[in-house]
Amino acid sequence: MDEKLRIQFRERLDQEAAELTRSEAATEDERAPVELDQSSVGRLARMDALQVQAMASAQSRRRTARLAAIRAALARLHADEFGYCESCGEPIARGRMELDPCVTRCIACAR
Repeated sequence: MDEKLRIQFRERLDQEAAELTRSEAATEDERAPVELDQSSVGRLARMDALQVQAMASAQSRRRTARLAAIRAALARLHADEFGYCESCGEPIARGRMELDPCVTRCIACAR
């Protein structure tokens, strides 16, 4: 993989990581514990708040998993292992890498 392409992937991964980090910080309030005081909030409002909290927590888990995949891809990029299948060692197709730069296996090994 040429240096220009490596730089493009690095920039793309850095940008996605920054966006995920911003999203995680912006939704922190939605993941906060829900107040269950029946005298100040109605039953339906509490149920809605619990649902919002559950969805925000699930999104947070997905963002955390994606950030881990991005960090691993950046580590492979730094170690000159980026773009090679972790199973067979062959280059991963450029189109596959462009769809998701975090992939670790070629199409044949992913099957």
